[in-house]
Amino acid sequence: MLTPRFWETKTLDEMNEQEWEALCDGCGRCCLLKIEDVDSGETWYTNVVCQYHDNDSCRCTRYKDRSLLVPDCIKVTPDVARTEKWLPDTCAYRLLAEGKPLYDWHPLVSGNPDSVREAGITITDKVVSEEYVHPDELEEHLVHWLD
Repeated sequence: MLTPRFWETKTLDEMNEQEWEALCDGCGRCCLLKIEDVDSGETWYTNVVCQYHDNDSCRCTRYKDRSLLVPDCIKVTPDVARTEKWLPDTCAYRLLAEGKPLYDWHPLVSGNPDSVREAGITITDKVVSEEYVHPDELEEHLVHWLD
């Protein structure tokens, strides 16, 4: 069982695995394929999602094996949350790493597991699987996700 509002009293490094996993709001944006400019370091989102993303649950269907199946899949750690700017502005890991509060629609705050979907933050029904997009066409799928 989770301690109420644990994210307000613990640092990212102090959280146990259950607390860490509970921070994920299930938006699915980290599962989007991104394009990075190697010269500037700037990252752009596409509307193309990993083949293991489940549109209905907005979760990875192979979560435990994701790093083996998709070598480019980056596991979010406290260090990643503190340093990587490709995490969405709404991401709980990034928000807490930046000393910001969680949004009211976050399921841990609202108490409603569907609040992130109701707030329109998820990528549900807004994406296409990478199975249907040729890698050379990825640039044609650039999008700006409004937070």
